[in-house]
Amino acid sequence: MNATVGGRAQAPWHLWAVGIVSLCWNGFGAYDYLMTVTHNANWLANVPPAAMAIVDSFPAWAVAAWAIGVWVSVLGAILLLIRSRHAASAFLVSLLGAVISYAYQATTALPATMGGAMYWIMPAVIVIAIVLQWLYARRMTGAGVLR
Repeated sequence: MNATVGGRAQAPWHLWAVGIVSLCWNGFGAYDYLMTVTHNANWLANVPPAAMAIVDSFPAWAVAAWAIGVWVSVLGAILLLIRSRHAASAFLVSLLGAVISYAYQATTALPATMGGAMYWIMPAVIVIAIVLQWLYARRMTGAGVLR
């Protein structure tokens, strides 16, 4: 059980560990998003041109869902580190953005262009990571660690 200070639970060591790992993980996702949408040649050197043509053809709402999935996860990690109860909500919004983005991608030729079934490993890992971050933030809110 966590000790309390001023009626609030002290942050356990794992909050900082999870928060820092979450920020690094989601920060990398944000970097990938920026490098992809800005067409960074070095970053995209191993991406088939046909795949980038598909990404470039995404409708604005699909790009917005992708951006929400990425940037709201970064926000969730920051909120976790500053011990805000809004971290769980941010991760939930991020999850919704990611699921919408990946659902749209499933309707395009992008998965086949990027390796077929192997393409879905990273999206699955990302969705699982967001779910775990959301569950963790909910648990820390319930424990009174996030305020």
